[in-house]
Amino acid sequence: MVRRTGRRPGNPDTREAILAAARAAFAEKGFDGASIRGIATGAGVDPALVHHYFGAKDKLFLAAMNSPMDPLDVIAEAAAGDRSEVGERFVRVFLEIWDGPRGAAGVALLRSVVGTEWTTKLFREFILTQILRRAVPKLGLDEAEGQLRVTLAASQMVGMAMARYVIKVEPLASAPSEVVVAAIGPTVQRYLTDPMPGVFPQR
Repeated sequence: MVRRTGRRPGNPDTREAILAAARAAFAEKGFDGASIRGIATGAGVDPALVHHYFGAKDKLFLAAMNSPMDPLDVIAEAAAGDRSEVGERFVRVFLEIWDGPRGAAGVALLRSVVGTEWTTKLFREFILTQILRRAVPKLGLDEAEGQLRVTLAASQMVGMAMARYVIKVEPLASAPSEVVVAAIGPTVQRYLTDPMPGVFPQR
């Protein structure tokens, strides 16, 4: 038999090879610097196969991160409705995901973040490109304030997720979701929309 050489064919290992190459590329070059063609080369496959498995680059990035959700879906749902209730909607949607079947993937993601330098880089890219870049315009935030506002809100949510789902600190870990929404929603609301003297200039 003649051993075949060249690009990797479509087989059960192909998807994992693409994901491994994607994680390496995103960690080294960032989301914007990494390309589908470069990732395909790293995985030894044709770029068309990357699109076949994952579609666009942002979907590949979410798969490489093992994200339990597409942040755009959460942002869109939080943005739909009264602006004065965006904080509560954001927390409620977040909890629905983490308390559901996809929560295990979220826990695994947070645990991996503190594991190595490259996983930390990946998570930072995730926040910058999948959350900040999308949330500021979608929520109608001022360009001069938006990134810091969203970063503060994200820090609240990541901290809550670590305490509730990873470290499982009581009584937060077993508190009903509506209690958590009532407790944290106003803080997220303040970060996203309310005046913050000493942080942003008064208008």
